[in-house]
Amino acid sequence: MNVPAAAARRKHRLTLGLGALAILALLLALSLRVMLRPENVTRLILQQVGTALGLEITATGIGEYRLRGTPQLIVRDVVARSSGAKTALLRAERIAIAVPWATLRSRGALLEVSRVELDAPVLDLRALQDWMATRPPGKTRIPTLTDGLAVTRGRVDGDGWRIDGVEVDLPRLHPEQPVNARVAGRYLDPPTSIAFDLDVALTRPTNHVGAAAIGAITFARDDWRLPARVRLSGPMHLGGELAGGRKQVLRITPVRLAMSAVYESGTSAASDRLPFVLGVHGPLRFDGATWTLAPVGVALRGEGVLPTLDARGAIASGRRLVIRLAGQLPGWKDAWPALPPPIGQSASPLPFRLGYVGKADASDITTLRLLRDDTRFDGRFRLSQVLAWMKAARAGSPIPPLDGTITAPRLEISGAQLDGVEVEIDDPDVEGSP
Repeated sequence: MNVPAAAARRKHRLTLGLGALAILALLLALSLRVMLRPENVTRLILQQVGTALGLEITATGIGEYRLRGTPQLIVRDVVARSSGAKTALLRAERIAIAVPWATLRSRGALLEVSRVELDAPVLDLRALQDWMATRPPGKTRIPTLTDGLAVTRGRVDGDGWRIDGVEVDLPRLHPEQPVNARVAGRYLDPPTSIAFDLDVALTRPTNHVGAAAIGAITFARDDWRLPARVRLSGPMHLGGELAGGRKQVLRITPVRLAMSAVYESGTSAASDRLPFVLGVHGPLRFDGATWTLAPVGVALRGEGVLPTLDARGAIASGRRLVIRLAGQLPGWKDAWPALPPPIGQSASPLPFRLGYVGKADASDITTLRLLRDDTRFDGRFRLSQVLAWMKAARAGSPIPPLDGTITAPRLEISGAQLDGVEVEIDDPDVEGSP
């Protein structure tokens, strides 16, 4: 037997085997390098997430991922839309998500995420509703966010309105524990804007739970603003349908709202500041375009020339404002121009009915019926003109800017007693149909 020759052949085969393994390892390394490029990892993950959610998700920006410590994925220029939809339900400049290894190894059995960050997300409310309607029924799994959620420079697009500058700071989320978060932004429905900065709490992060919010809200238009502190609470319900098949976004039944505010107009002079406190109680509904409170109880406690009243009725606010209230004033305020006797000396309350249907800024005609004993007033006015008159009532005209009719069995004017009185008031600045 030729031992040296056999040894040589074995060495040759070993060399070939090692070479083949080296080439295979090189090819595998090259394949892994290609597969583990951020753009490929991002594409694979987004494809899997999109398939699970019934969404088409793309990210055209430069992606990043990290495997050391807590795995993290960062995607940029993200667009998510329902399959075949023209309108994206979500766009974002950047989304970062950190997921512990335990979650990855569980293959979905454990739904725990370390942290989620969204930079400049844009959420289309109508597209979101359409996508949610396609989801199969069943219990929604709520993830645990151990290090919370952060949203910066966000925006929500609604039906003719939007909320921009959205900031959300959620320190932690657990499906079985209370939620506390800070939410800020600005609601825009030109010419009206509502800036808010609220601390929000939920009994649990799910539907049909107790909700509360407290913080600052500022209502504003071109010629006035209304900074306020609010406290709101009630059982919250998301989704569902309203009469006529309209989709419901939010319902709080009943809502309890307490607001301390100051109406400001014109200059910063004290006479242009009208403080008041408002309380509201009733079912609140939002269908994506209109906020509705019906039936609603309203309690207003105004300082100075603003009235004090209690009323019940209905309020709807969206592209148009609708108000139907019936209640009473406890008395005639000293800050208002004096009424002639005998109604001026009466201590009786003043029942009223107030109605408005028009522009959302309350600039159209308001109707009012006001009673005291046997005296009745039926009138029409514009709120902005009456507020301006109230501020100047001491020095200006004793007759407010309104159209109307006063009927009374008896009045005393300048010492003369008049019986069976009917007075017509006609202001040329008050126009339009009642």
